[in-house]
Amino acid sequence: MNRFGAAKLSAAVSVLLPAASVIIWPSLLWVHAVFVFWLAGASAVWIAADRKEGAGRLERAVQAVQKSAIHTLNHHRHDWMNELQVLYGYIRMGKPDKAVASVEKIRDKMAIESRISKLGVPSLVTFIQSFRTFSHSLQLDVDIDTGLQFEDLPLDRQAIADAIVDVVNAYRFQVKPGPGEPATLRLRIYCSDNSLQVELHYDGDIKDEDQLLQILKQRLLGTPLQAARLTQFHHVLLEAKLSA
Repeated sequence: MNRFGAAKLSAAVSVLLPAASVIIWPSLLWVHAVFVFWLAGASAVWIAADRKEGAGRLERAVQAVQKSAIHTLNHHRHDWMNELQVLYGYIRMGKPDKAVASVEKIRDKMAIESRISKLGVPSLVTFIQSFRTFSHSLQLDVDIDTGLQFEDLPLDRQAIADAIVDVVNAYRFQVKPGPGEPATLRLRIYCSDNSLQVELHYDGDIKDEDQLLQILKQRLLGTPLQAARLTQFHHVLLEAKLSA
């Protein structure tokens, strides 16, 4: 228990004695007066401690978000520096074909980053962009239709975003660790046949296939996303109808 919690507990406990006095001597007005003033003082202490405790929690939450953002930016900076070093190396070695291919790769990555940022749901955008900073056993590759924005769809965009995060996390926690390259989850989000579709292709080992499929079904309960294909964990297709 922190000091603010201890202060709140002390304030609450301190009321017991004057409260007991009121019960024992109900006819004494000064006892009632002491109880009222004591209760007011204890309440003031409780409120002040609770506010400071809440401010402390908020500050810690803000610091956690800031650290996560810094970590994510560092990863992105490192990735872009690697790409630029490769491009610079091809240019110095006089290999224009490979330099052009490297530029195309950088352009494609920038296009994907742009599409992710335009999804319109901060929690999902942050989750995707920071995924590699907290997941080392699973690599997430994302492909999103050009121009797709959840805010343009007649759906609960936050519920859709939460469902996607839950599904990806279900895979992340079921990855079977091992030597070599990390497992890969390819996530594709697109609109087709009057529905929003989320397609997942998994390449790697899983701890328990049946358990993963059961978890996926549970995570989708009550969400706009429903399973169109959910029989094998290697390839899953989810969809949300855009109209009745």
